[in-house]
Amino acid sequence: MRHSPPGPDPFASPSRLIEGTKFMTNLVQVSPRSTNLYAVSSRVDPQSRFFRNGHQGGVLWLTGLSGSGKSTLAVEAEWRLFRQGWQVLVLDGDNLRGGLNSDLGFAPADRAQNIRRAAEVAKLFAQSGFLVITAFISPYREDRRIAGAINGPAFHEVYVAADLAACESRDPKGLYRRARQGQIPEFTGISAPYEEPLAPALRLETARQSVEACVETLLAYVEEAFRLEPAMTAQTASER
Repeated sequence: MRHSPPGPDPFASPSRLIEGTKFMTNLVQVSPRSTNLYAVSSRVDPQSRFFRNGHQGGVLWLTGLSGSGKSTLAVEAEWRLFRQGWQVLVLDGDNLRGGLNSDLGFAPADRAQNIRRAAEVAKLFAQSGFLVITAFISPYREDRRIAGAINGPAFHEVYVAADLAACESRDPKGLYRRARQGQIPEFTGISAPYEEPLAPALRLETARQSVEACVETLLAYVEEAFRLEPAMTAQTASER
């Protein structure tokens, strides 16, 4: 079943003064420190971008333990979708921590800020028509809830499920070994908790299924959730 044309975008609104007010972004309240800020709306609305691309923009939020396979699945899915003509982008936790979030550590408050920034970046790309595939451990349910609230209906939580033993046996970066030796404090699964999603949109069992099988499941979900009917895009294009 294909999705119907996306409704009015909650972000497409006239410029408005932010100073002295609480600025709401999809039910997430933030208070900018800067003053004299005006939110600016693009003349190109998200729906026009979606129809040109043939698919809706959105966020696939891959969450799971380190070593569960998030980045592997995200990169492979990105490659295949790109070859099919999708506007697609991977946001990886390590990459963002090497730049935009290089000032953050791994204490709970820093983790929350890391996820909030990532969600805001994902929102900008999704509004621009991209399918954003994120790969973040994002261990806390509240942080993921906020990421979902920032992105609204465009947010799809995907649980990359693998038990601790499976992830530790892979240990592609040697992080579990170092965490067991006490070299990495607040390491998720060892000295910091991971809160499993209660009702993810999709669950991928990477400890039981192959990479190929998980990617195929993910791509099938993408087709169902984001692809627009060709007739729908052609008709809409002729009306614009």
